[in-house]
Amino acid sequence: MYSESDLEAAVAAGAISPDTATRLRNFVAESRATPVVDEEHFRLLTGFNDIFVAIAATILLVAVGWIGNSIPPQIEVGGPSPFTGVLVAATAWGLAEFFTLKRRMALPSILLLLAFVGGVLGASFFTLALVIGESRFENNETLAALVAAGAAAVAAGGAWLHWRRFRVPITVAAGTAALVGLTLALVASAIGNTAALRDVTLVCVLLLGIAVFLLAMWWDGSDPRRETRRSDVAFWLHLLAAPMIVHPIFSLMGLTDGNATAVEAGIVVLVYLVFVVAALAIDRRALLVSALAYVLWALTDLFERFGAVELSFALTAFVIGSALLLLSAFWHTARATIVRGLSPSLQARLPVLDRISPLPAS
Repeated sequence: MYSESDLEAAVAAGAISPDTATRLRNFVAESRATPVVDEEHFRLLTGFNDIFVAIAATILLVAVGWIGNSIPPQIEVGGPSPFTGVLVAATAWGLAEFFTLKRRMALPSILLLLAFVGGVLGASFFTLALVIGESRFENNETLAALVAAGAAAVAAGGAWLHWRRFRVPITVAAGTAALVGLTLALVASAIGNTAALRDVTLVCVLLLGIAVFLLAMWWDGSDPRRETRRSDVAFWLHLLAAPMIVHPIFSLMGLTDGNATAVEAGIVVLVYLVFVVAALAIDRRALLVSALAYVLWALTDLFERFGAVELSFALTAFVIGSALLLLSAFWHTARATIVRGLSPSLQARLPVLDRISPLPAS
């Protein structure tokens, strides 16, 4: 199976012509009786060898991390050492030189990127903690937040370097997540451990989630036909933005304290319907997946209040599962209805409805 990124790379390398790539896309779209743009492609596996390499790489990364953890200096006896992150990051980068840059393997590339950014984050955090001093670090929450902010900044820089070298689509989302962590750490250091910290943090997460969503839409807007890796970058950014938007909204509404009323449960369902419309408009399903746990809880609670205690979850799962399958089956039709009702200027910013074009006459 070949992804859009593979086709793009083949065109860039001169292996096939742009016209041939377009013909192939159109053939696949017509044979599946659905527009390619509605498939929301992203590459995770190129074959079982991806899984095999990912398992082997995980074992190796755990091993080098374990070895690094035994190298002094350490924050405490038997505690974490900066060399854990250093060795993990260095190993992940080295493996990426072959499996990402040369072999272009999807799942190992994602794993190695996450290991590299995580290794840089851990190495930076524990190094700063050692430089500042263990006692000062443990007893000062503001200082701990600043250390976390510094480590997040270094991790964001590492993600940028990784992107410049390997261009793995998830890298942009990983770097963005590091910047989000940097911002939240700075906010926590400014507020301190006060009663307002939770609500302020939720508001910040919501605002940052909206910012990440707009960034994802910018990447999507640069590839409305979803034929390049820019669409893959947008996919991972949407996946990052969705929970950052969904969780704060429901938490700030007080719907996660376990004492929701039937009205509040109904609000969850209505908000989910808004997410459905938004997901159809932008042709991304991440919002629906992120909010799914909340709507499952809300409908289960509603069924229990109407007396169906024993079957509440089963009825909820039946309703939601059926609705999502029905939505998937008629996704393109529903999306066309939503998008065509929007203004032309807004439609121009959204992914195209149908990119199938007639094949040239023979």
